[in-house]
Amino acid sequence: MSLGNLKNLRVFEAGSNQLTGETHSSELSFLSALSNCQSLRFLALGSNPLCGSIPKSIKNFSSSLQILYAHNCQIRGRIPQEMGSLKRLTALWLNDNDLDGNIPSSIRGLESLQMLYLENNHLEGPIPDEICNLTSLGNLLLQQNSLSGSILNCIGNLSSLQKFVVSWNNLTSIVPVSLWSLQGLIFLDLSHNSFIGGLPLDIGKMRAMNGIDLSRNRLTGTIPSSIQGLESLVSLNLSGNSFEGSIPSSIGDLKGLEFLDLSYNELSGAIPKSLEELRFLQNLNLSFNRLSGEIPNGGSFGNFSALSFIGNEALCGNAIFEVPTCKVNEKKSSRDKRLWLLYVMLPIASAILSVIVICLLRKLGNTIKRAPVSVGILLGINHPMITYRELCSATNNFSESNLLGAGSFSSVYKGTLANRTDVAVKVLNLHIEGALKSFDAECEVFRKIRHWNLVKVISSCTNADLRALVLQYVPNGSLEKWLHSNNRNLGLHQRVNLVVDIATALDYLHHRQPEPIVHCDLKPSNVLLNEDMVAQVCDFGIAKILAKNKLETQTQTLGTIGYVAPEYGLEGKVSTKGDVYSFGILLLEVITSKKPTDEMFNADMSLRQWVGAATPDRVLDIMDSKLISMKHEDLTPPELESIVLSILELGLECSKDLPEERMDMKTIMVKLNKIKLSLLDKKIR
Repeated sequence: MSLGNLKNLRVFEAGSNQLTGETHSSELSFLSALSNCQSLRFLALGSNPLCGSIPKSIKNFSSSLQILYAHNCQIRGRIPQEMGSLKRLTALWLNDNDLDGNIPSSIRGLESLQMLYLENNHLEGPIPDEICNLTSLGNLLLQQNSLSGSILNCIGNLSSLQKFVVSWNNLTSIVPVSLWSLQGLIFLDLSHNSFIGGLPLDIGKMRAMNGIDLSRNRLTGTIPSSIQGLESLVSLNLSGNSFEGSIPSSIGDLKGLEFLDLSYNELSGAIPKSLEELRFLQNLNLSFNRLSGEIPNGGSFGNFSALSFIGNEALCGNAIFEVPTCKVNEKKSSRDKRLWLLYVMLPIASAILSVIVICLLRKLGNTIKRAPVSVGILLGINHPMITYRELCSATNNFSESNLLGAGSFSSVYKGTLANRTDVAVKVLNLHIEGALKSFDAECEVFRKIRHWNLVKVISSCTNADLRALVLQYVPNGSLEKWLHSNNRNLGLHQRVNLVVDIATALDYLHHRQPEPIVHCDLKPSNVLLNEDMVAQVCDFGIAKILAKNKLETQTQTLGTIGYVAPEYGLEGKVSTKGDVYSFGILLLEVITSKKPTDEMFNADMSLRQWVGAATPDRVLDIMDSKLISMKHEDLTPPELESIVLSILELGLECSKDLPEERMDMKTIMVKLNKIKLSLLDKKIR
């Protein structure tokens, strides 16, 4: 009890011991004593057999406590209403205890809460509406309780939510539409409940989603083809429902998928050949459906056993799957012949017609200047058609007042389309040599990529005198402006988040494509910040697509001085390691706010040499002065210096002169995420 006399105590960490509550009391009275420590911010008691209930005096921590770890402590009884007084609490871990009763409505008072872990207790009743007031909530784990009712319609208010788990409860009703609007959600588990209804078309908008488990519910309807929009998905479990119809071939677009379970449904039709494209797929379960036709042989299918397909009586294929051999008809029916002719002749006829149309357009282009012909199909995907006239109207005839910026080959204008959508229109300067090649390169790259950390293309427009790309407008401008503007400030947390975003984009380009894509011109001016301050890499005008199994290629087109790797600038060698070099220089610039072309640098002293000479002992001398002057209440000066040093050292590693000495983006992602987690841990504390 005398611990309460430690008035300056900030951290009390005693987890994983054999501490118990007082045997004569049902309450954990020592918490009452600790509540006298008005400076206590971090309290960790997890994995101790405390065997008591939470006292009402918990409210006395209201002015200080930020973290409470009390999981696996055999805590019993109800969560007291007084818990809602802890307004500074950011993380509450009460999972794996013996708590019962309802989740108290006073939980709305935890206005700073980012993590709420109540799983594996005996909680009952509905999820209280007041949880929707916790707008900073990132993780909400309520699984393995006895909760009933439905998921709140206001769940969409939790725009910061990244992990939502309510599996193994007694929840019912339809999953609210608002849940599918949470585009930042990374992991969703609603399994082992009694949810009804189907999957909405909007499910494809959850581009950050990494894992979905909806198994063992009463869901019906078809699996929408828009599921292809879940481009980051690694795990998908829809088993034990009543889904019907065919397996959409668009699942084959989920290139990172490792786990797919569609078993115990009413799915019919053939297994799509597109699933052969899922080269990372390790676990597949399509058993106990009504599937028919041949089981594919390519891709990862050679690694699966008969258990993946058991319970589908009309499947055929390779003997290893313990199904009959597929029968081949020597004579096709007349209907099949007609279909075959249709499939063969229609593309041929379309191609001939396309050639005729192109010839006519060229002829017409010689006599009619700037014919308003829109060719959105240049990008090879279904983009809306936007005419030249619409672009003129949107940009006030490409007025200088709409000009956002200009580069080597192009100018970018802000425009507003008739449907009030803001766009950025990138217009190529066709009088400059290499502009057409740049446009073609950018279109070729945009055909292949879609990622939330890459700028989004909406359409393209071309005629005899115009080549333009219509891009999503990114309102917060470039990273360069934020780093080098006197009236804009980025805190350390923001800078770390932004470099993680950029690294994620490069990792996607380098390692998540059948043919690696090298950006070739990575720099802060080619990184845009959206309305949520999420970084999006742009400008693929000189990007290169490496052939399969080829590590590098040659080019005569150079990137920007200061950011270009030595082997790129001197020999024209393009490889993913060149982007790594540019990223390393960008890391140094993000921390120091010094451009590699700053007048202080010359042949005798580069940005990299300047940083190298100052690390590890003089980090504070080279940090951006705005970083030092900003308040970092969650970081002590040594902690701030340690985080900054780790980023600078990573920048120096990435920007080594020899490409073979540089790490790849996969390794960089691991290191950056460790830095981010370390910073988050200090922020929570």
